[in-house]
Amino acid sequence: MLLTLFVDRTGTGVWSAVCVLYFTELSRLTAAQIGLLLGLSSVAGIAGTPLAGRLAAAHGARRVLIGCHLLRVAALAAVLACSSFAALLPVVGLATLGDRAARSMEILYATEVAGERQSAYRALSRTAMNAGYAAGAGLAAIGLAVGTAAAYRTLVVADVLSFLVAGALVASLHEPRRAGSAEQPAAPDREPRPNPWRDAGYLRFVALDAVLTIDDAILNVGLPLWLIHSTRAPHALIPAFLAINTVVVVLAQLRVSALVRTPRQAVRVVPLYGFAILGCCAAAALAHRTGVPAASALLLLAAVLVTLAELVRSVVSWELSVALAPERARPEYLGVAGMAHSTEKAAGPLLLTGAVLATGPLGWLTLGAATTAAAYAQRHYGAGRLSLSR
Repeated sequence: MLLTLFVDRTGTGVWSAVCVLYFTELSRLTAAQIGLLLGLSSVAGIAGTPLAGRLAAAHGARRVLIGCHLLRVAALAAVLACSSFAALLPVVGLATLGDRAARSMEILYATEVAGERQSAYRALSRTAMNAGYAAGAGLAAIGLAVGTAAAYRTLVVADVLSFLVAGALVASLHEPRRAGSAEQPAAPDREPRPNPWRDAGYLRFVALDAVLTIDDAILNVGLPLWLIHSTRAPHALIPAFLAINTVVVVLAQLRVSALVRTPRQAVRVVPLYGFAILGCCAAAALAHRTGVPAASALLLLAAVLVTLAELVRSVVSWELSVALAPERARPEYLGVAGMAHSTEKAAGPLLLTGAVLATGPLGWLTLGAATTAAAYAQRHYGAGRLSLSR
């Protein structure tokens, strides 16, 4: 499964690096059309995780994950044959839906297979995923350096092949035994199956979890745009954000994962996410209108802090999404939990550009304070739900 994650994220890294240029140079879309295309496809991705959860409850995580990869193969292959905005919108939306659905199925499969070794698997999987992202970015850099239409198409083909290989690797794995599917048939269960859409406590967890994934938008949208438009730091510093993120994740993931081995430990460390984001936002705010050395140092510090927040989030979100879900309806619950990241993908960039960056340093400080408050709320409600489940 770790190899599957590496191959998958390699393809994702390629697509993330090439998609905007592909749509600009080959599809001849305007900047506004590209923004609308990516925004609407992110909204479509929100539907992917609950849909995958329902399917996994009936057919198993492995089969659904294979289907997700095949959907991405078909959708991205269709991108090569489309050139207009109207034609690209449904296929890019399907690709994003498959991508988000695959993420939730990876968590479900790992939860059912790893068992008591979940903390170690989480750390190794994050390392494999970030190595894949780096490999994909490296491959994309080669193609983008060539800069021809053939090079762009080759990168998309490589992306398609990566998902095809990932699907084949998943097909070689065994289907994990789902809760309640013991070899001996169980007595008929007359109680209704828990429904995540009627579970107000779990929906509250998902809503707060969406807020506590803002690190992604900060790293990929907020800090680069803030550097360009509101600081004196050199533009060449932007690639260092991703480099710092990759290095810190690879070096610190195992150590951070060791902090969380039980749901109660996860609840206790949630506020660390808020403090890390608050520190990142404060550093970004202080970088406004300072000199080049100070602005550069503060923005690099912000990149380190937001990466530490990402590490905490990746461990805590996974642990709590599983622990707070009833075991007998885990596929459906994890499908709904996956909507948190999908929602952040759609709304996070809009929040950063439309509110935070527009209001300057005050916007950054407000974002940091609000995230910290959300982290404490998650700790409070998470602890209460865990105490009721004892």
